[in-house]
Amino acid sequence: MNQLEEARKNINAIDQKMAKLFEQRMAEVAKVSEYKIAHGLPILDRGRENEVIVKNSSFVADETIRSYYVNFLQSNMDISRRYQQMLQKGLSVAYSGVEGAFANIAAKSIFPDANQVSFPDFRTAYDSVVNGECDCAVLPIENSYAGEVSQVIDIMFQGTLFINGIYDLEVRHNLLGLPGAALSGIRTVISHPQALEQCANYIRKRGFEPVSAANTAIAARQVAERGDQSVAAIASTDTAKLYGLEVLERKINESSSNTTRFAVFSRVENAAGAGEQGRQFVLVFTVRNEAGALAEAINIIGRQGFNMRTLRSRPMKELMWQYYFYVEADGNISSPAGRQMMKELGKYCDHLRVVGSFPHEQKI
Repeated sequence: MNQLEEARKNINAIDQKMAKLFEQRMAEVAKVSEYKIAHGLPILDRGRENEVIVKNSSFVADETIRSYYVNFLQSNMDISRRYQQMLQKGLSVAYSGVEGAFANIAAKSIFPDANQVSFPDFRTAYDSVVNGECDCAVLPIENSYAGEVSQVIDIMFQGTLFINGIYDLEVRHNLLGLPGAALSGIRTVISHPQALEQCANYIRKRGFEPVSAANTAIAARQVAERGDQSVAAIASTDTAKLYGLEVLERKINESSSNTTRFAVFSRVENAAGAGEQGRQFVLVFTVRNEAGALAEAINIIGRQGFNMRTLRSRPMKELMWQYYFYVEADGNISSPAGRQMMKELGKYCDHLRVVGSFPHEQKI
């Protein structure tokens, strides 16, 4: 046997071992996919992939070969993602609004291979996950210009679902009209109240009459159905394509950094990847009717080393002049410090619940 034949024989033997290992690896990928479906997590986790590449490439001592091994790892991850996409074809994602609404755009960006299911409002979308009709729901919780989405925050306090991720979607509002419509001929503009507010200066300067709609996509559909060239909608360019409208003017919103934060809700809490760094959590609670109870609760959170990014109070609908509190903080609530914090908070809080713990939010 010459050198070439011997090398080929050895490669064949190695490939046989790699084939068995590949089967084992894909079986574990299927388990990952199953976990992500149950917890409402997207397939792509860029931070995790980068972490694996850095760690695993360090096992290769030869610097020349190492760069090729990085390519090998990246190829493996691409294959794993494609396999997960096939497995997740049955994933059902709820959102509020109609096709083309920003919530639908967010849901498709986070779960591009899932079945998108439209619901008329936040409550029914949320409840569809509670009752098992859908696997997860993508709902807005805050806009950088208009503030919190109070309806969703209240549902979150009253409900049982967990947040397993928060994602930032940049909102670009555009003026959409019927084909052939002229900007100079527009008299009325239809959109969601928040979109109208975010474009208030533009609407005022143009002298348009604003009319509210349930969401931006419904506004676009109404314009298409009316057939009146003096009526326009404020919505996304995706919505324009969906309803056969033309973009009369782009990016008309007041703020150039207009972003909406969308939370993914599921029935099961995500405890995976609970490292000390790069985590955040959402907490809701009520405090006892005692002097200094709220101040002490806030002090406990800070004393255990958690940085509060957000602290809000919301009225409790069923109890006049009573409030609950919503907190977003950096850190791992599953750590010893987090467990101690929850124990201490229990002394001052009547209602205390971790709504979710997850990696820092991502842009979509």
